[in-house]
Amino acid sequence: MTRRVFRLLIAQFLLILACLLPQVARADGVEIRRASIEASEEGYRLNARYGFELSSDMEDTLQHGVSLYFTTEVEFTRPRWYWFDEKAIVARQTIVLGYNVLTRKYSVNVNGSLKQNYSSSLEDALLSIRNPNRWVVAPRTALKVGENYNVKLSMGLDTNYISKPLKVSALNNSEWRLTSDKKIFQYKAE
Repeated sequence: MTRRVFRLLIAQFLLILACLLPQVARADGVEIRRASIEASEEGYRLNARYGFELSSDMEDTLQHGVSLYFTTEVEFTRPRWYWFDEKAIVARQTIVLGYNVLTRKYSVNVNGSLKQNYSSSLEDALLSIRNPNRWVVAPRTALKVGENYNVKLSMGLDTNYISKPLKVSALNNSEWRLTSDKKIFQYKAE
């Protein structure tokens, strides 16, 4: 009797494990492939490359004219031994991916600027989000030259901009979770 119960418990455990494994494999997010800070005359620029794919639900939503918002967050902190770390810079950039049903073209808009890139294919539009232009995150005076800073970078789909009916579905569906892990690296201010 106990062997039969033990076998039944093992079978149920293996069945649960088999159901969970495909879900873990499908939960892809945004991969930060490259991230660095460059000093220029305008200020400090973020040079980053991302890797991600849209789920089929996201593509369908986009095809119906609903825009998707991708937000990149950068935070510079300077470690201090006597108190909490000093937050030197906190910056956010939002990139909007849209589709015009009438012209059948995709648009990519950065932070509400007037400049938009139009593309007839989704892959071309996604390429401009995966490989964004170098973004000035702070002026030259924001960091102390010679000091070491911890840079924390994250990027992902911002569900705050999604309409309420779609937001309920997006929050409960794992296919709508498209975010990166926070990437932390060191930068010595120049």
